[in-house]
Amino acid sequence: MSTEEYKNLGEEKLRKIAEISARLRERNPLIHCITSPIAVNDCANAVLAAGARPIMAEHPEEAAGITTIAQALGVSLANITDARASSMMLSGQKAREMGIPSVMDVVGVNCSPLRMKLAEQFLKECSPAVIKGNASEIRAIAGAPYGEAGIDTAASDQVSHDHPGSIQKMAEIVRRFSRECGAVVLASGVVDLVSDGKVVYALENGSALLAKITGTGCILNCLVASYLSVGSPAEAVLYAAGLLGIAGECAEEAERIGMKTEKPDRLRRNESRLPGLGSFHMYLMDAISTLDGQRFLSRVKIRNCSRIT
Repeated sequence: MSTEEYKNLGEEKLRKIAEISARLRERNPLIHCITSPIAVNDCANAVLAAGARPIMAEHPEEAAGITTIAQALGVSLANITDARASSMMLSGQKAREMGIPSVMDVVGVNCSPLRMKLAEQFLKECSPAVIKGNASEIRAIAGAPYGEAGIDTAASDQVSHDHPGSIQKMAEIVRRFSRECGAVVLASGVVDLVSDGKVVYALENGSALLAKITGTGCILNCLVASYLSVGSPAEAVLYAAGLLGIAGECAEEAERIGMKTEKPDRLRRNESRLPGLGSFHMYLMDAISTLDGQRFLSRVKIRNCSRIT
């Protein structure tokens, strides 16, 4: 498909989604992120790059208080500890009480009964606006059959055009679960699927290198939280997922250009090899910080795939 063939949402709807980028930079809101220490630095920098202000407070005695001054909350079950689990619940309850939107990343619920219990508790007591996970994690929390592969998507749960029928099957799971829990659901992967319980959207931007860097899922969760502060849950998820996918493409393109023009001949002998992950990581943050609504519109591969479910 060409880029234009993906955009069957209508020009007005796409423009409304893209406008969220400038709105975030204008308002510069405070975003409370409780996430894995493995990814906390990249998450904070990504929030800054997008135009918001991060605060990564996770001590149980201050977490709820910090949430009261934030405009959105992002929590993650990644690398969970007792302290972070407590802070996540206290902050989520406070966010619900004050009408502050939140997003929960259900990392590892397909391989950890503890995380599944925490996810179910957060859903019940905190009513997040968005639930995010990979295909295996969303399948698990939605009560559908799932595979176990640590915090990665199991081979049996992969969603892509290389797995016939996988997009249609996962789209129905995402839509059904969204209806049941009353939140926008994001199943991230080669094809990102997003549903508000009525419509299912597919986004197909991205780079294979995003899966090679630790914490890109956590970055996406914090980007969703950022855009939740200035837009509807569906708009926030669609823009954040599209932004990260496009940024991955731009970062890979920039690194490949650098390989061809900046490195000595002895390092350019095999130009078909994948770009280096270190420079890709650097270019990724560059792309997040410079991508705006217009570039989003010119590159996003998004379509309403509800009719195929």
